[in-house]
Amino acid sequence: MSPDLFCEIIAGERPAHLVRSDDVAVSFLDARPVFKGHVLVVPTLHVETLADLADVGPFFERVQAMAKAVEEGLEADGTFVAMNNRISQSVAHLHVHIVPRNKKDGLRGFFWPRTKYDSAEEAESYAARVAAACERR
Repeated sequence: MSPDLFCEIIAGERPAHLVRSDDVAVSFLDARPVFKGHVLVVPTLHVETLADLADVGPFFERVQAMAKAVEEGLEADGTFVAMNNRISQSVAHLHVHIVPRNKKDGLRGFFWPRTKYDSAEEAESYAARVAAACERR
């Protein structure tokens, strides 16, 4: 299968604001976040959908830990965790969205407005805050 955007990030061939990486999953900031601090968790092995993932346990342990880290590191009230399979999947590589949420943040239903970081430095500061929360776990 030809490499996709996420495979290129995993291989270090494309820049991303990495939060955490190991042999099971790589986590990085979404380039078009719903809210600042929106993290994507992707399996290091290329699979397109959840049905294609052979061993879901270790991957979802990383998703669970990242959801906790996003909430703690960004002092969010909670998180929105979501995944698409084929339909609305912008990259054909399994990925889980972890979006920091706060009361009255304006997110309603499945309409996902997008925002931008003011600079690469601001994005890196969000990645660092979540990464630090990962290290405390």
